[in-house]
Amino acid sequence: MDPETPLPPAVPLSPSASSTPAQPQPPTEPPPQTFKPRKIFIGKEGLRAGWGVLIFIVLFAAFLAIATVINSKLHPGQQRPTSVSVISLSFGYLQESILATAVLLSTWLMSKIERRGRSYGFGGKSKLALFLAGLLSGLVLISLLVFLLWTQRLLAIDGRLIFGADIFRYGALWLFAFCLVGIAEEGLTRGYLLYTLTRGLAWLYEYLFKTRHGTALGFWTAAVILSVIFFLGHTGNPGESPVGLLSVFAAGMFFCLSIWRTGSIWWAIGMHAAWDWGQSFLFGVADSGLMVQHRLLATHPAGKTFLSGGTTGPEGSIYILGVLALGSLIIVFTLPKRQYIAARPTASDIAQPAIASA
Repeated sequence: MDPETPLPPAVPLSPSASSTPAQPQPPTEPPPQTFKPRKIFIGKEGLRAGWGVLIFIVLFAAFLAIATVINSKLHPGQQRPTSVSVISLSFGYLQESILATAVLLSTWLMSKIERRGRSYGFGGKSKLALFLAGLLSGLVLISLLVFLLWTQRLLAIDGRLIFGADIFRYGALWLFAFCLVGIAEEGLTRGYLLYTLTRGLAWLYEYLFKTRHGTALGFWTAAVILSVIFFLGHTGNPGESPVGLLSVFAAGMFFCLSIWRTGSIWWAIGMHAAWDWGQSFLFGVADSGLMVQHRLLATHPAGKTFLSGGTTGPEGSIYILGVLALGSLIIVFTLPKRQYIAARPTASDIAQPAIASA
């Protein structure tokens, strides 16, 4: 270095640069968690499943009660049939219209409350195709069961009861009435309730057992629960039998299989409608112990009750289990396979529930 060059001035040390080590800061405590009452009702997936089920039941009961009061004012003295061969067309339309309307209104209101953008099995692009496929399957399966009973001399056909234009008129009217039956019963036990119970039970299985199969386990647990309710709903039918009630439970699981396979309720609605129409109008046999007026054929059971079905009708025959097994094969091998979107909806699938923004 040149001796003529001046040295740079010394920089004074800051206090922070002293040789004394810095003292560690105490850890910052997290802010206290505040209780939010909203979390009781709203979870990560929107309205919690238990509350959804409860609200749906309250809505359905309220609509049913209102409609029943109105009906009692308009038709005083009308009572539910207590024996066979008493259901008139007007009674069938009135009762099933009330039930179907209560189910559809309750489901629609829940879709507005939850804002899910889903329709609990009522939506999709293949509604009509699945419904028509269900109609065809139901007619084929009930015809097969009746044919089997007839060939085994377990069912006797006595003759026709209506003729000419009445066949087409009452046939069409009863078909529409049984479509209402399908909408009411399938919508109540395998619509919103099946979807929401699946969602809640799927979460429970995943939380408790850390399983990747929570949706499947939740769905089939919900299917068993609702099939038992479906079974209990038929216990008050006159002429019902133990085998008939067993077949009701089996039919509930059978319909759930179609929903699990297709992600839609419409095949089950069509199947249910055609099955009941085939029994009640076309073949004139009892349906869960009930018969209808203006049916096409007059028939009566013969032989042992557990084989013929007795007063229950073909649904009381042990042969129905084989027919339902065949129907299950139809579901698995002929219906399109689509995911049952019931549990774990993503943020793009679900908006905040209406009550969450209130």
